[in-house]
Amino acid sequence: MKSPTRHAAPQELELKLCLPGADPSDLARRLAGTPALARRKWVQQSLFNIYFDTPEQVLRQKGVALRLRRVGSAADTQWLQTLKTSTDELSALSQRGEWESAVAGPALELAALAHTAWTGIDPDGRLFAALAPCFVTRFERTLWLVRRRDGSAVEVALDIGHIEADGKQTPICELELELKGGEPAAVFDLARQLARHVAVLPANLSKAERGFLLAQDALERPQRARIPQLVLPLSRPELAQRLLREMFAQFSQNLDALRTSDDPEVVHQARVGWRRLRSGLRLFSKTLANTGAPERLALQPLLDALGAQRNLDVAVTETLPTLSNAYAAGDAGRSQAWQDMQSALMQAAALQRQRVRAAMQAPAVGLCLLAFTQWLEQLSGRGNTRPVKKTALQRWARRRVARLQQCLALAQKNATTPEQQHRVRILAKRLRYGVEALRALLPKALADACSAQATQLQDTLGFSRDVAQASALVAEHGLHPDIQAFLQGVVAGYTLSKAVIE
Repeated sequence: MKSPTRHAAPQELELKLCLPGADPSDLARRLAGTPALARRKWVQQSLFNIYFDTPEQVLRQKGVALRLRRVGSAADTQWLQTLKTSTDELSALSQRGEWESAVAGPALELAALAHTAWTGIDPDGRLFAALAPCFVTRFERTLWLVRRRDGSAVEVALDIGHIEADGKQTPICELELELKGGEPAAVFDLARQLARHVAVLPANLSKAERGFLLAQDALERPQRARIPQLVLPLSRPELAQRLLREMFAQFSQNLDALRTSDDPEVVHQARVGWRRLRSGLRLFSKTLANTGAPERLALQPLLDALGAQRNLDVAVTETLPTLSNAYAAGDAGRSQAWQDMQSALMQAAALQRQRVRAAMQAPAVGLCLLAFTQWLEQLSGRGNTRPVKKTALQRWARRRVARLQQCLALAQKNATTPEQQHRVRILAKRLRYGVEALRALLPKALADACSAQATQLQDTLGFSRDVAQASALVAEHGLHPDIQAFLQGVVAGYTLSKAVIE
């Protein structure tokens, strides 16, 4: 148990991992058999937690969590009150202030918060008076303490249980690796050892955050881009870290949601997150030179599976429904053929979703994502860490956007083939992602104009691309050849009409 201090905030440094596809009933045994944990003593605890906030969720908005935890059996129960603070950084590795105190029972005690960050959060006690239970968590925790020869110590916690909020439940199946002594690298070293034997994914959401989302029926919603606020001045590596960390978080958080969600938009936003990350890596290519960026090849099977899933999702939910009446033209036989084709592609989409989830369980995927997480956390300390003046960053941002505009304009010249037009669409996305990331450093008029140009190009070229992809899927699955010919005709007619207009 951590003791409150008057002088400094006790810090908790923790790496959180979810476990895709794992059998919860067998996880403790499997982990205990890994080389990293074999022959190490482990203990188990039954934990019950109550999380508190105001009806307006003031604590959550401040990045604060306050809970009561019951530890032990009915005959030997201890209650602990814990306050945690955090930054707005999105990462599976969290470094938070944490204050924990024993309390008399299942009720919050203001006195236990006297020498914590609470005094700055709620100086007059009004916030404390408005607190009420929001949700609870119940789980079995299996603990190992791993001490290494270099003096570092990492506590490994396997949590299996569930979160309850307003009559709803969601499972808990995760690993937490907390640094008890030594350098943060020890946490990642141990995580890599475990990831070779048990599939893992970085988890950006704490139990508290998941509980609030569950209460709002928002737990599996797609995670869209959330551009972080930039507090200047920053060094170039710090700027890159802030923006790339959010992009990577969008990708990994949607992967986490994909474990249980069938929402096509979750797949879409996972791919958007990855494309934004790739664009960001290009944007900061000079800054990131010689920083040891992780190899991404191990992710390619998963990325390919996500791409195939997105193509099927777009075809069955967006492209094909808009063309059904045009093909059937009131003919019952043609209408039935179209429905049969759609049903076949919907079944293919369901099977592809299983392949995506299987791809997420490859150990190489978890190892690659862990490497990215560690690299991003260390990025701000590499290269020239001297803060750069705002005006210098603004000039740099304008130059980078101008370069993106030039590449796009060059690609647009004589872009007549489908491959050339697809290249234009890709470059339009890069321009849009770059402007979104750097908007705080760009003149508003320039940012608005570039975003509008990129969005218009994406929309213009997107329809024909999507219809062509639907035609390819019909052919790939050996479906009605007349429908394939119809879709090819739609693409040809659309392309010709655009050429005439231009």
